[in-house]
Amino acid sequence: MINEVYSASPARYESGMSYRRCGRSGISLPAVSLGLWQNFGDTAPFARSRDMVRYAFDHGVTHFDLANNYGPAYGSAEETFGRIIAADMRPYRHEMFISTKAGYDMWPGPYGVGGSRKYLLTSLDESLRRMRLEYVDLFYSHRFDPDTPAEETLQALVGAVRSGKALYVGLSNWPAAEAAAAYRYLAERDVHCLLYQGRINMLDRDRVRGGELQGAADAGTGFIAFSPLAQGILTDRYLAGVPAGSRASEQRTLPSARLTTEVLDRVRRLAEIAVGRGQTMAQMAVAWLLADTRITSVIVGASSVSQLADNLRAVDNINFTDEELVRIDDIIGVDSFFS
Repeated sequence: MINEVYSASPARYESGMSYRRCGRSGISLPAVSLGLWQNFGDTAPFARSRDMVRYAFDHGVTHFDLANNYGPAYGSAEETFGRIIAADMRPYRHEMFISTKAGYDMWPGPYGVGGSRKYLLTSLDESLRRMRLEYVDLFYSHRFDPDTPAEETLQALVGAVRSGKALYVGLSNWPAAEAAAAYRYLAERDVHCLLYQGRINMLDRDRVRGGELQGAADAGTGFIAFSPLAQGILTDRYLAGVPAGSRASEQRTLPSARLTTEVLDRVRRLAEIAVGRGQTMAQMAVAWLLADTRITSVIVGASSVSQLADNLRAVDNINFTDEELVRIDDIIGVDSFFS
């Protein structure tokens, strides 16, 4: 069988996707970006992964977010993405914004984890090899490493830009105070921190209460939110209980203990508001984040094209009435339910 030659939709920038300026920079990102964390590894069918990347790009998604250890297995999401680049996306590379990260464990031994210069820059080289790229648009420090001097981690990010292997750098999961110091360090070396990546959703607002969201805005750094659906809790999937084959039923990244009676009751009440808005629960959860103008983009994951399509439709309505916002705040309260 001869594989069809992919040709991107001529209407990809007329599909309804909106774009937001990333802090004080020349970069605009799509309101919704595609993350390749869980469903693009070597355990997932390649054809399905390829279809999702194609669908995303055909519908205005230009930003694809990865990390060195995304899979499973570690590295396999980048390998899958590299195959898709080679097969389909090479002619469109200049239209794509591709990010990867390093910081969490990747390979055995003392040099396969943390924030050392050796680990970060070696990992970047390996990521480029797996993705079959000459450079990434954005390279993140995936986490703050208290055992490595911050200056060493940040100097590695500066080196990545000056080597031409990354156009921009970012921080992910750094505490607010350490991030603020990092913004200053990078700016003094003419390597502005383009983006901060942090988890925010209706059930987890630690990055709001901790100051990371406002800190990024004050520094002219964009903020991109991950886990907008709280790993599937903020969808219609669990409204009637825990279905077989779900993340919670198989204990895959979502412990069933998080699905307490209190949490599920609140999600059902939120879903009633979503129905009144003409949205699915997932769409409203993404739209709620995008209603905050400090958020540049929201990263969604997907296990199918239909799920991705549902999430992308969140951009059709990100406006909330004052009454809706009051009801939502009353349901979710001011504190995180879990972290």
